[in-house]
Amino acid sequence: MSFMITMSQKELHRLEVIQKIRDERLSVVQAAELLGLSRSQVHRLLQAYDRDGPAGLVSKKRSRPSNRRHSEEFRNAALDLIRDHYLDFGPTLAREKLIELHRISVAKETLRQWMTEAGIWSSRRERKKRVFQPRGRRDCFGELVQIDGSHHWWFENRGPKCALLVYIDDATGKLLHLRFAGSENTFDYLHATKAYLQQWGKPLAFYSDKHGVFRSTHASEKDRTSGLTQFGRALYELNIDIICANTPQAKEQTSRCTLLGWLSVN
Repeated sequence: MSFMITMSQKELHRLEVIQKIRDERLSVVQAAELLGLSRSQVHRLLQAYDRDGPAGLVSKKRSRPSNRRHSEEFRNAALDLIRDHYLDFGPTLAREKLIELHRISVAKETLRQWMTEAGIWSSRRERKKRVFQPRGRRDCFGELVQIDGSHHWWFENRGPKCALLVYIDDATGKLLHLRFAGSENTFDYLHATKAYLQQWGKPLAFYSDKHGVFRSTHASEKDRTSGLTQFGRALYELNIDIICANTPQAKEQTSRCTLLGWLSVN
């Protein structure tokens, strides 16, 4: 009568070593070093192999419930309390409430597993990610210009920490203007923009993040210019729009400006 034995990789390795001992290709001392066991443990494996064959090397604990396993009644009681009172809680906070208010103690990872299996909790990886429609590039050169800045030790120890202001064409990805400044401030952005306009002319719009230079939080529905910063008012007088990225995904596109600027500097 034939039957199938399921063995782990560790148990298969032990079987191979034990068979080599019986074939006199390894000594017990050598086998103990290979398996990381004592000689007495290797002798016990030899006895189990001689008695039961390969099945003697399979762990007897396999398929048996852990001695520390909670009963189904205990598990269901904890989950019922979470459904009734803490449905919006994560495993960590739910565990604290179970201990504090109900005198029920469960390991955090155990409770996380229970809540996941019951459909009460899902990990961040399993949560459905929002899908963002990528913003298409403009068709014409100079139509939209991305601007961004980064405060960094650009000159290492050879100079002070400063900001790199970068202007890049949205349609072609061409780097159009760079300026080092003490910080991302209105004065230096105005000077950099003036230099850009003198060299490349007027775009339809600038595309930026929501830095305070570009966006004000105090706006009025009646007066279009009331919510503009000084930089925004200057662009308004020139009939140039300022478009601020609304999501981190869109912000990544403006951050590409700084990366290209860094590559050109280095």
